[in-house]
Formats: sequence, structure tokens, C-alpha cells
Amino acid sequence: MPHAPSPSTYRVIYRSRDYAACEQRALVLRAVGIEHVLGVAEGAYAVLVPDDRAHEAIEQLRRYEEENAPPRTAPPLVLYGSAWVSTAVYALVLVLIAYCAGEALGTRNWFELGALLPASEARGESWRIVTALTLHADIGHLLGNLAFGGLFGYFAAQLVGPGTAWLSIVIAGALGNWVNSLLMLQGRSTIGASTAVFATLGLVAAYAWRQHSPGTLRWAHRWAPLVAGIALLAFTGAGGERTDVLAHLTGFVSGAVVGLANALPRTRAVLKRIPQLGSGLLALMLVVAAWAWALQVGA
Repeated sequence: MPHAPSPSTYRVIYRSRDYAACEQRALVLRAVGIEHVLGVAEGAYAVLVPDDRAHEAIEQLRRYEEENAPPRTAPPLVLYGSAWVSTAVYALVLVLIAYCAGEALGTRNWFELGALLPASEARGESWRIVTALTLHADIGHLLGNLAFGGLFGYFAAQLVGPGTAWLSIVIAGALGNWVNSLLMLQGRSTIGASTAVFATLGLVAAYAWRQHSPGTLRWAHRWAPLVAGIALLAFTGAGGERTDVLAHLTGFVSGAVVGLANALPRTRAVLKRIPQLGSGLLALMLVVAAWAWALQVGA
């Protein structure tokens, strides 16, 4: 049975109406050699220790409770609706530009005007980092980017919002192309939405990883999105004779940077003030403006 020692020499460090809980903490103190007694204080059971060991005992109990605390679950994932609409717009834009380029609309060579060139060869032609994302070498190239871009873009649109997702994808894709242009060998050029496709993959992986804060999930679960993204990059983005590995890599890294930025609390607060429709229209305007610039200069 608990008893009440002299309050002048002992201090209460734990109190509960559950006697078993007090016994459990007494066992912890016994294991580390700290003198203690079970008593009664203010109508509840209590664990008391000598004044000169109170601080040490409190620290031991704190460690015990941290080690035995049940794992916290991640907050429920809230997905945005209407993601398919933005994905359909993405497909429509790529198909429309593919048609215009194939028909040489306006009697201009869209491939020469819009392809990504090394930075040293494309001075003053900044539109290329965006226009190159919308051009494709053949129907197979186009269909591949429609399929993978649509799939990853749909996930991104559900995760961060349709407008925010596609604006982020255009920015990340352009950033990836800019870095690629700095690293490209002289005399080379590249086209294709694959930079934006892998930017989308990087964005989704990094955003999902960042949303799982260190205290919510075990390390394996926290890192799973990023590890899966890197694995998918290696599996789908590093093979094939015509594969531009550098473009895929710069796209993925750029997308990851943008995804991490989107996951920051301050960034999310700003983005929430912008309607999804507004962000989506801005993304579309960036593409239209880039092509208008290119066609005007090439006239």
C-alpha cells in the first residue's frame, strides 16, 4: 500500500489516479538506481523521490515516456478534385502544338525556333526553355510524354491543386531546361516534354516527402515517396538510345526543388490565396507568351 513520507525530504515527480501507472514509473527509477517511494498526494497516487535526485528522476521518466509513446499517425491526405480537367488541358496543348509544328503553321520552322540550344548559342532567346517542352520528334515521343506526363500531372494536381501543380510544372520544367542548356555540349539541341514530365515526378516525390514531418512517421515511410521517385527516374528516365538523361535528371532535380518550396508553410499560405483557375491560366499564358515571342522574332 502507498504511504506518505515526509514532504520536507521528498518531492512528487509523477501523479496519477492509476496506481499501475505509478508502479510502472517506480520500476523505471528502480532500474537506474534512483531512490523512490509510492505515496498519496492531493487525492491521487504519486511517485516521490528525494529532493536532490528529483531532476535526474524527471529526466529518466521523460526518456521513458518518449520511448514508449505510441507513434503518431500522419494527418489525412486531402486531395483536390477536378485534376482530370487540368490534365486534359495539358494533353490538348501538346497535341495542338504538335499539329502546328508538323504543319509548319505560319510557314515557320517551329522546331528550329523552339528547340533548346546550349546557353552559349541561344543568347537572347530565353523562350526556348519553355517552347522546347512542347515539341516532339515523332508520334511515339509525343504519346510517351502524354501518357507519363498526364499520369504524373494528375497526381500532382490532386496533391497541390490543379492550377498550382501545372504552374509549378511549367516553372520547374523551364528551370530544368535552363540548367540543361548550361551543361549541353556545343552543337546539340533537344526537344520534348520529358524534362517537365520528370520535373513533375520530382515535384510529387519531394512534396509528399516534405509533408511527412519527422515526428509523424517512421523513417522508412517518410522517405518512401522520395526513394520511389528516384527509383522511377532510374527505371524510366535513363535508358534508350534517344533518351536525354541529362534533361531527365535536371528536370527531376528542378521539380524536387519546386516541390520542396511548395511544401513550405509560407508558400502554401501564399498559394492558397491564389485561385486554382488563376494559377492554371498563368501557366498556360507562360507557354503562349513563349511561343508568341519565338514566332515574332522568327518572322
